[in-house]
Amino acid sequence: MFRNTSDGYGIVSIAVHWISALTVFGIFFLGFWMVDLTYYSTWYKTAPHIHKSVGILLLLLTVFRFAWRLANPKPRASIEHQQWEKKVSHYTHMIIYLLLFAIMSSGYLISTADDRGIWVFDWFELPSLGQLFTDQADIAGLIHQVLAYSLIGLAILHSLGALKHHFLDKDNTLIRMFKIASK
Repeated sequence: MFRNTSDGYGIVSIAVHWISALTVFGIFFLGFWMVDLTYYSTWYKTAPHIHKSVGILLLLLTVFRFAWRLANPKPRASIEHQQWEKKVSHYTHMIIYLLLFAIMSSGYLISTADDRGIWVFDWFELPSLGQLFTDQADIAGLIHQVLAYSLIGLAILHSLGALKHHFLDKDNTLIRMFKIASK
């Protein structure tokens, strides 16, 4: 029930997948909205604080997710899947992980370029490594933005692929991310 089986995903993998997906889209749209805030907006400091805090929590969840993935069996692909679909799925998931870690690393570099740590909802502070290179905030900001758009584009394609499997191929690919595997 909690762990994956060769036939399906356990509740931990399913919950972490959907929490991650909703969080990624949520902080993307928060980030997209907050860059246009003016100094006089009541959200001028609050929105970035929420964006950074949720981003750090997503980093922790992603590290857990990656470890959980390594510690659990990988459910078998549906027998209806073509070989190319299996390869695309594998590479898509790996690129999503890489993008997540790169986005969160660049976000860290933006936020800590002034040698201040990141407070996560005033619960704890992630310390700063300081400015590691010239124009760190600007360069990391551009990287953060480009990678965030790339991740959202890939996540949309990933979603469309799941919908294709469900509605066109009529296989259980999408259902497996909702139905908890039994022993």
